[in-house]
Amino acid sequence: MLVTMTLIAFNVAIFIGVLLFTRDAGALTGSVTDAHLRFGLSREVLAQQIRWQSADGVIVTEPYGWYRLVTSGFMHFGVIHVAFNMYFLYVLGRMLEPAMGRVQFLLLYMASLLGGSLGVIAIGGVGITAGASGAVFGLLAAATIGLWRRGVNPFTTGIGATLILNLFITFAIPGISIGGHVGGIIAGSICGLVMLAPSYKSFPKWASYATPIAVGAVSVIASVVIVTS
Repeated sequence: MLVTMTLIAFNVAIFIGVLLFTRDAGALTGSVTDAHLRFGLSREVLAQQIRWQSADGVIVTEPYGWYRLVTSGFMHFGVIHVAFNMYFLYVLGRMLEPAMGRVQFLLLYMASLLGGSLGVIAIGGVGITAGASGAVFGLLAAATIGLWRRGVNPFTTGIGATLILNLFITFAIPGISIGGHVGGIIAGSICGLVMLAPSYKSFPKWASYATPIAVGAVSVIASVVIVTS
């Protein structure tokens, strides 16, 4: 579980770093800090220059900061947000990483993260979005598809039930990034079809690497096209 624990440590370290860098107690409770404005994601922040009023004055963000497609996936709004995401990352990583191997698991995670970023941009919204939820939803969707490919009804297991419950929460509670979650699910599902196929229905070995790379690349290209069109 080296990759899983490294990802958790990285996310937690960034959360603590934001708190120390901004010295804003709101980072603990879920407020938007200067760091979120600089590294979070929305279609608008990529498309145009925006002047934000923050606790430290005015922050001007420039368009086409494509690094946000990745950095937003490692930022969180408050302790509860990061704790829930890291808990699910641990549970899913404990299941998937030993079965897939470290490299494939990391590729799945990053493809899901970028798919979530595409979802944020495709659906739009005026607020700054951040969090590992897109990547985590992608892992959850991949695990669900993997069970189905092996002849197990995922909705009779905790995995399928968790996916349905979290989808319900996504659409029922205001302020949650629908695009980020749905984008992660779509990306993770595509990857899971190939990467978690049983041996008797398997794809060529190279496809397990090519698929998440392709999903991630298409997500980035589509994000750029949407913003610049």
